[in-house]
Amino acid sequence: MEPEIRTLVDISHSPAALKSQADIMLGRARWAGSIFQRFDRATTQRIVDAVAEAAHAHAGKYAEWAVEETGFGVVEHKRLKNELTATAFADHYRDADFINPVVDDARKMLRIPRPAGVVFALTPSTNPISTLNFKILIALMTRNAIVISPHPAARACCVDAARMLAEVAVQAGAPDGIIQIIEQPSIPLIEQFMASELTSVILATGGTAMVRSAYSSSNPAIGVGPGNAPVYVDPTARLPEAAKRIVSSKSFDNSILCTNESVLITLPEVEKKLTQSLKQAGAYLCDPEEVSALRRFLFHERGFNVAAVGRDATWIARECGIRVPANTKILLAPIEQIGVEERLSREKLCPVLAFHVAKNRSQALAQARAVLRLTGAGHSAAIHAEDPQVIVDYGRMVEAYRVVVNAPCSQGAAGFETHLAPTFTIGTGYFGRSSVGENIGPHHLVHWTSIAFNADGSVPFADFTTSDFGFDGPLPAAPADGVPGEGRSRLRAGPVSPSRQTARGGSSGLDSAMRDELRRLIAEELRNVIKGSN
Repeated sequence: MEPEIRTLVDISHSPAALKSQADIMLGRARWAGSIFQRFDRATTQRIVDAVAEAAHAHAGKYAEWAVEETGFGVVEHKRLKNELTATAFADHYRDADFINPVVDDARKMLRIPRPAGVVFALTPSTNPISTLNFKILIALMTRNAIVISPHPAARACCVDAARMLAEVAVQAGAPDGIIQIIEQPSIPLIEQFMASELTSVILATGGTAMVRSAYSSSNPAIGVGPGNAPVYVDPTARLPEAAKRIVSSKSFDNSILCTNESVLITLPEVEKKLTQSLKQAGAYLCDPEEVSALRRFLFHERGFNVAAVGRDATWIARECGIRVPANTKILLAPIEQIGVEERLSREKLCPVLAFHVAKNRSQALAQARAVLRLTGAGHSAAIHAEDPQVIVDYGRMVEAYRVVVNAPCSQGAAGFETHLAPTFTIGTGYFGRSSVGENIGPHHLVHWTSIAFNADGSVPFADFTTSDFGFDGPLPAAPADGVPGEGRSRLRAGPVSPSRQTARGGSSGLDSAMRDELRRLIAEELRNVIKGSN
């Protein structure tokens, strides 16, 4: 059965009409999620794999579409990001278990996973398809339903991708309605989704204003802040390798990732050699007049010039009247200070790298800290050094939860060239006024109920080997107009041993009379929801 992705037609701007639209989608998602939570691990993994394989197969198509629609980035790099958030991402979590109960005999405790329910996910224009893939997969891995709000600038490619992945998920056995997308997003409509009692958690990736709105919605939210990663190159670093990594990272997808290096800091004793290595790697060193032209073009009274986002170095140079070689990968802009007065020390989602020479190592570390305090607190930082103590000192000094060592920061902080958890949503923690400081992953969409026994050794611990944990298996698809109810009778699949259960297959066994009754009850609830919203 093909899944139905609801088309939201803005027939009215009234809060009641918008709430009704939100409730219909969220109600279907809530029903789908309640069914999905009865699936066992093997069945869930089959759905995840099918969606991941489809995302990988269409990575190139949607990379081209995203660049054409948004004007941001490099097709080949976006294709790679789309692939990294497909089968490679599913493989990374293949051995993780977010479904089976866990028995801890030593502590006399049984832990039962509890999916969030309905995830409302905001996706950005800068990394639209890779973020969409990522959020859909972490929702499916944890048996959650997901409703996606795409950025308007990347709406068409995201809607098409979500439709395709939803169809694949249903064909693989997922409940209809488990993946949905808002086809005509607007701020008032998004606010209704974020504030709805049917939303379990908001997964926000986007601008600061939208993330703050998610946190103030009254619903649980996992949000991220802006990046502005400093990169310190120490005299102990292997300069040619450091230069290649930095240029490769800063030019990757035209620096659209928020994990890219923003300000390079080094010391006088290696300035000349490092500059030469950077030029050999594809950097163009700007003179003072060219730096001034860059500053004027990239920043104006309203902030960063969004026309430069995701553009290549030669395009930006041409707009600034700077003549550069055709093979230029990044523009290197020397600056004398770091702080609010120097706009080039702020975040720049384009291949322009500020370059600052500190007087000594102590000042260099303090300046790296200042970069993050200006913007990007809690996000990411990078260092190229061979001295372990310098690396430790840097990690302790900067207010960041990811410090990438001797690797490209764009890919390294996102977990693709380090062993950090792979992600397209970066938690900025307490430093960045966020609830989570680590790389967001599927484990953030499931909580655990702990059934704890008396610690007294004389009180026995139970044997849960034959206990039934409710893996009833697939049930019928949601009706097209269905806003589900809860508490429906369910079939028992028999006892399942914690951490050792096997896949349940076959049909649910519901006869036609039961199906008709289920549809009648769902339709009645839909009418009540719509009636109560007006």
